[in-house]
Amino acid sequence: MRVRKGFHIRFGKLHIKISTSRVLVYLFVLAFVCFTALPLVYVICTAFKPLDELLRFPPQFFVKNPTLNNFRDLLFATGSSSVPFLRYVVNSVFVSVVTVLLTIFVSSIGAYSLVKLDLPCKNLIFSVIVATLMFPTTLNTIPNYLVVNNLGLMDTYWALIIPKVAGSFGFFFVKQFCDQLPNALLEAARLDGANEWQIFSKIVFPFMKPACSTLVVFSFTASWNDSFAPMVYITDTSMRTLPLAVSSIGSGAALTRAGAMAAATLITLLPTIIIYTLMQRRVIATMAHSGIK
Repeated sequence: MRVRKGFHIRFGKLHIKISTSRVLVYLFVLAFVCFTALPLVYVICTAFKPLDELLRFPPQFFVKNPTLNNFRDLLFATGSSSVPFLRYVVNSVFVSVVTVLLTIFVSSIGAYSLVKLDLPCKNLIFSVIVATLMFPTTLNTIPNYLVVNNLGLMDTYWALIIPKVAGSFGFFFVKQFCDQLPNALLEAARLDGANEWQIFSKIVFPFMKPACSTLVVFSFTASWNDSFAPMVYITDTSMRTLPLAVSSIGSGAALTRAGAMAAATLITLLPTIIIYTLMQRRVIATMAHSGIK
């Protein structure tokens, strides 16, 4: 006689059976999630701690008397700079939003043109684009700097936007969806008198929306969290973005500014967490559908 081990749960007529091995797996996953979430929970608690709790020894993990003073102090805690913290927020929002919009437009229309239009040497062009994916981003730092400097774009938003829009990952990612679009559908639209822009805006782009929505997450996260490009292309303090603002707030008396730095870190983390939480199902579905894992 075979004895099956596990837990049996009854809710009226509903009978649920859970094996012991599955319970152990769930407990392990839960413990792992709690462990990985500890840094985020600590940042949240520190951001709402008053000064007396920040200076208390031994330090306490959780906050007892939450306050918003740390967020208010961000208007003044800008290191040696007189630039308001909100200026850094505006810089990051503008750069990230424009980067996302241009990346979606350039990647989608470029993929459509190269895949569905009869262009000369399009296989060679695609091979060159794919070849650039093999090189690390830091290898392009000097060429990008020379191009940006020669165009006179130093200390401008475009110095942070154009190099990211010109990246090849977005084009390669959207192309996987464009390859699956039936050519017969496009030919039928041309026979009905539609021009290429109408075909792209009414047929192709709606078909590529799942890929574009996933590209929004990747592009926004890369632009929002980028601290390397502002250090290379930006010398004007008022043009810097949030990642550099966090490091400047933490300079000097780090202990007394720990609350303000935690508040700035929380503000920096929230947009990416919210965007990925809202779109995680679409990201996973798109990655599985396109065959990229």
